[in-house]
Amino acid sequence: QVQVVESGGGEVQAGGSLRLSCAASGRIFNDNRMGWYRQAPGKQRELVAAITSGGLTNYVDSVKGRFTISRDNAKNTVYLQMNSLKPEDTAVYYCNVDTMTPLSSWFSYWGQGTQVTVSA
Repeated sequence: QVQVVESGGGEVQAGGSLRLSCAASGRIFNDNRMGWYRQAPGKQRELVAAITSGGLTNYVDSVKGRFTISRDNAKNTVYLQMNSLKPEDTAVYYCNVDTMTPLSSWFSYWGQGTQVTVSA
């Protein structure tokens, strides 16, 4: 089993910054990907950014140049630095951990979510 705990959400004015953290513990294999999703009211959950255990990253177009994802493999922790925040970034942000077993089965785990609110 894997536990995923997020922290760092809050309320900020447009143009401000926030840093989200996510710590994962438990049975996490070397092949894994950690990422951040978000879900705004009335919208589908979308991938914001993800990073593999090897350091490969990808971002949704709307956050490129503003958000940076990073990780500390020794701590199984992933961070999302969010700069130049916009009201449309307001959402509940969820941390996700995908890990592949030695038999090539993937398992996915989610945190409880943290609210990010950006006021105009």
